[in-house]
Parts: sequence; structure tokens; C-alpha cells
Amino acid sequence: MLRWIRAWKLPREGLGSHSPSFARVPVAPSSSGGRGEAEPRPLPLSYRLLDGEAALPAVVFLHGLFGCKTNFNSIAKAFAQQTGRRVLTVDARNHGNSPHSPDMSYEIMSQDLQDLLPRLGLVPCVIAGHSMGGRTAMLLALQRVIHPSPPDAIVDRELSREEWYPQFAQGTPPTAAPPQNLAVRQYLLTNLVEVDGRLAWRLNLDALAQHLDKLLTFPQRQESYLGPTLFLLGGNSQFVHPSHHPEIMRLFPRAQIQTVPNAGHWIHAERPQDFIAAIRGFLV
Repeated sequence: MLRWIRAWKLPREGLGSHSPSFARVPVAPSSSGGRGEAEPRPLPLSYRLLDGEAALPAVVFLHGLFGCKTNFNSIAKAFAQQTGRRVLTVDARNHGNSPHSPDMSYEIMSQDLQDLLPRLGLVPCVIAGHSMGGRTAMLLALQRVIHPSPPDAIVDRELSREEWYPQFAQGTPPTAAPPQNLAVRQYLLTNLVEVDGRLAWRLNLDALAQHLDKLLTFPQRQESYLGPTLFLLGGNSQFVHPSHHPEIMRLFPRAQIQTVPNAGHWIHAERPQDFIAAIRGFLV
């Protein structure tokens, strides 16, 4: 599934009063506060930005657990060419070429993006996230848009729980049992790199293993995101059930739930044209 959010507008006057028509919450600072225990600091994420029309909101793609920004290379290129928009792909902390940190949660991943996107001049923007990236997108929308505002959102609630996740997170190439699914093996092997003549995982496996339980659940939130939202579900996927729909609608009252036939968990890889068409249709 895929999660989308057309994100916040930059604050006009810092911590000024709030209008019910705008989300004017200030961008989170890059340094921790001075009271009590220090908050985790946002990290300088690795990214790739494709150029496009600055007048149009950019599109930001967020990968899933054990993924990286290159998972969206072909999608990003096609979307930039077809829509003329700027397109950003990002490595989450502890993934790809982004820095490693012992801190790993949806809250801190949201803060990483709240630090990055204004620095790139990409607010407001549209955020599309798969799996872990989708949950990050959901939380970002809920945190940034506490008051009613115009932005749209596209979100997915699907987070795969294949049995190889904990195995992979705790193992190394020689000891982790390989998953049987070829596509899953290829997906995981994108994280295997050569360092000083030896193969190693570029993921921060220690941090991911320590926080895996948190990454397999979505944080409890009371607020709602009132912008239009699209949840894309794979027709062959079992990770979103009808029993989940009431909670989806509580958090995202204007959500549309759309199914892509003949697709599983990786809609963007299995049905890329349908995936792009769904996004473009939603933006129109």
C-alpha cells in the first residue's frame, strides 16, 4: 500500500496565533531542547531530487522497512516526466545512505522529514510512502495538520509482517535464513554492499532489531487529518482488513480506499503504471 500526504505550509510568523484555516505549527528545530532528557536530533537524510516546475507541489516518495530511495527510481523518473513536478526520494535513517542512529521510531522519522523538506524548499508538498514510509507519512500528516487546512494526503496502512523480518534484522548474510520469495530476496540484497573487500549490510541492523516492535505498529493518535486522503491497497495483499477501516476513517475522515487488482504488498513494483495512474488521478 501507499501513503500520501500533501504536507504543511511553512509557518508565516513562527509561534504566532493559529487561524482555523491554516496549519501554522513551526518546523521542528534541528537541535534538542534544553529541558529534561534530550530529544533525539533529526538526521541529515540522504536524498535525490529530480527537477521540475517549482510552482507545483513536489512529490516525495518514502520507502519501506529494509528499503532505500532507489526502490522508487523508475517511478520517480516517470512521475517527473509525466507531471513536470519535482520529485524527491529519501533514505530513512538507518537505511540506504542516510546516517545511522540508535534512535528509531515513527516520531523521529517524521521529525527528520520536518527538518529536511523546508530546507529543500519543498513545502507544501505531496508525500507518498510505502509500508514503513506510509506510516511515517501518516504520522507526519497528523502531527503537522492539527487544524483544518487545504492539503491532501495519500496514505497506506499496510506494513508487511513476513516471518523473515525479525530473522533478517538479527542475522548476517551467512546466518540469516534466506526468504523463499525471489522478489523479497532481491529487495533485501539491495542492502548488501562491499566494505573493505567484505560483504556487509548497510542497514543499521542493531537499531532496527531493537525497535522492530515499534515499527510494526502505528503510534496511537487522537487527532485527525482533515485533508483528502487516498489509501492504496494491493488486491492480493492481506495486511489491511475491513476491520481496520473504522480506525482509518477516524484518523483520516476524508479517506478514499482504492484497491489495485493483481498487486500484493509492493504495488509500485508489481503494477507501476496502475500505481502512477492512481496518484495522478488523485492529484487531479
